[in-house]
Parts: sequence; structure tokens; C-alpha cells
Amino acid sequence: MSDHNYVPSSKLGKWFNDRLPLLTLADHLKEYPTPKNLNYWWTFGGILTFCLMTQIITGIVLAMHYVAHADLAFDSVEHIMRDVNYGWLIRYVHANGASMFFLAVYIHIFRSLYYGSYKAPREVIWILGMIIYLLMMMTAFMGYVLPWGQMSFWGATVITNLFSAVPFFGEGITNWLWGGYSVDNPTLTRFFSLHYLLPFLILGLVVLHIWALHVPGNNNPIGIDLKKPSKDTVPFHPYIVIKDLFALLLFLIVFAFFVFYSPNILGHSDNYIEANPLVTPAHIVPEWYLLPFYAILRSVPDKLLGVIAMFASIFILVILPWLDTSKIRSAIFRPIYKQLYWILVLDVLILGYMGAMPAEGTYLLIARVATAYYFIHFLVILPLLGKREKTLKVPLSITEPVLGGSPNPQMVKKKELN
Repeated sequence: MSDHNYVPSSKLGKWFNDRLPLLTLADHLKEYPTPKNLNYWWTFGGILTFCLMTQIITGIVLAMHYVAHADLAFDSVEHIMRDVNYGWLIRYVHANGASMFFLAVYIHIFRSLYYGSYKAPREVIWILGMIIYLLMMMTAFMGYVLPWGQMSFWGATVITNLFSAVPFFGEGITNWLWGGYSVDNPTLTRFFSLHYLLPFLILGLVVLHIWALHVPGNNNPIGIDLKKPSKDTVPFHPYIVIKDLFALLLFLIVFAFFVFYSPNILGHSDNYIEANPLVTPAHIVPEWYLLPFYAILRSVPDKLLGVIAMFASIFILVILPWLDTSKIRSAIFRPIYKQLYWILVLDVLILGYMGAMPAEGTYLLIARVATAYYFIHFLVILPLLGKREKTLKVPLSITEPVLGGSPNPQMVKKKELN
């Protein structure tokens, strides 16, 4: 919180603020001391908030016209596209908004991995973020089923069938999800209910995520703890607000390109064919943002072990603050980790591509190698690297490399190499 206590000037403001201190909270957010060296990778937190609100608003409007019934769902989507005023725009914003949401969240996550934002004292912030990410994937999968096209139906069949691999309870869980003995109308109704509910749960967790962030404060590219307020910080408004708005504007240009010029490029053409339980598509694939985990699932020969590997790949991220044993946060001062970080990025991209390819031949072999490296990176390399890596000297403050004292990190690196 800021050092001063905000007192409204008007009597009405004082009366209201004494009973519900929203004005004090607003002033705290305005004056909140933020590291002055935050780069544009930090703007994706604000972009994600915008994406969430966009998805909720457009989703509520779409729910007013959508019919969650196996015989009517596909036609109701066509009704939205053709007959509802600006229905095509609302649906395209919602559908492409999901992809933009995941694009922003992946950038947000990998920025945290690069700058060590998951390390103490920000473990709770990271764990809340991973819970939000998991709920996002659940919500997106259920939303993918709602248009009731071929890929929707068969995607739901394949993914829900995974639970049948669970010993003893698997078949019962699967039948409960289906509401019967196959994907049908009860499945669609349940998925629609949960798809409508989960975004509000995500919104609540986002509030907790931001609240938890305000306890230790923002991390920064240098990865050092700052005294608040100090010469290393600036007020959140207007400095950070303006930067966030500029980044959001650039993001909206990319978003608008997909909505107006290529609204279907991120989807699958089979989903414009109404669901038919008697005709199976040649290749059943989820949306692009789930492909890395789909590749991990298919790379394991055993069905149960594949399911375990898929969920373990997410759980590893939850416990990452304890797997990375290095005391240095930022990859700027960790030369070996920086190289391994980019190998991990490449590995995840390869997994994403393999997830879209048939699980056979060379594709399957590459997927297995990429899956093996993913787990080795987090379970073997990071714990050992933190104890053995020779790191560069970290400045005592943000201003030191600029105003004197601690040398520039790049200069330190050159001297050590010489």
C-alpha cells in the first residue's frame, strides 16, 4: 500500500469511503510503486485482463442466442452468424479471442520463466496463475465442443475417453461426463453450463492473483528486490498505465486482423460440418493452444501413462519454484540457463507441431524425444543447474548499471570471457 492515507475532499466521498474504501483502493492502485525498468513483456498482464473481460462479455451475448441441444446447437450457431445483429462479429471476436487469450498467456508464462517471476517470494502468485491456466484450458475445451461440428463432437469423444483409463473409477467418471454411454445431448448441456460458469471462477482467481502480486510487488528484468517507494520505482499511473494502453493498442491491431481478415484460419474446417457420430474425421486435433499437451499424451504408448504424462507436464509447472534451485531470478545473469530456456521454447513449439501431425512414423519419434526433453529440463537439468551454474554479478539496484557502481551485465560477461 502507499505510505499516505487517501482522504476524499467531499463529505459524501468521506462518508462513502469510511463504509466502503473503494476510493482508497483506487488511489492505492494509482500511486502503487512499480519498478521503472519494466519492459513491454510486462504489459501482457493488462492485456490478459482485457482478453478475459472481452470473452465474458461476448460469451454472455452469445449465450442469449445459443441453444444447448444436440439437435439445435449447430443451427443456432448458424442463426447467430446470419440473423443476429452483428452476430458474426461477436462470434468471431469470441472464437479468435480465445486464441489471442492463449497467445497472451503463453507469452506471460514464458516471460515469467525467463525473468524468474515464479521464485520466492512470489510462489503463491505463480501457483494461482497455473490454476487459472488449467481452468482456461478446461473452459476452452468445453467451448470448442459447443458449435457441435464434426471436430467438436469427436474432440469431446476422444478427450473424455481419456478418463476411462483411470483404474476402478475411470468408466464411471466417463459415463458421468457423458450423461450416458456416449457423447450426446446431456454432454453438450453439461459442457455449456460449465463453459458459462468457469470464466467467472477465473475472474475471481485473477483478482486473487493481482492481490497476491501487490504483497511482494512486481518482479523486474534485473530480478532484484526493491524498496517501495524508492528511486528505482515510479507510480503505476500514469507511467505504467500509458505503456499498457500502448501495448494493448498494438495487440488489438493483431486481434482485429484475425477477426476481420482471417477469422477461420485458427479453427478447423471440419467444424463447419454438423456432428455425425457415424463419420470419423481423418485427423482429430484440438485447438492449437492445446497441441503440445496432446502431443505428450499421444507420445506415450500406454493410455493410462499417457494421461499421467499429460497432467504431470502441467503439474511440473506448479512446483517449478521448488525445482529451480538457483537463487538468481533473471536469465540475464544466468548464461547457461538462458540457452536452455530457448531450447525449451523450441521444444514446446516442436511439441505443438507434432500434436497437429499424425501419431506415426517420424512424427511420433520426434514427439517422444521432445516429450522426454520437456521432463528432463524441469526434473533433472533445473535442479542441478541451480547448484553448479556460474552466474554473473547482479546489480544492487536498477539505477546502478546506469549511474555507476555495478558495471553493465554485458561488460561483466565480456571481461569474464577475456
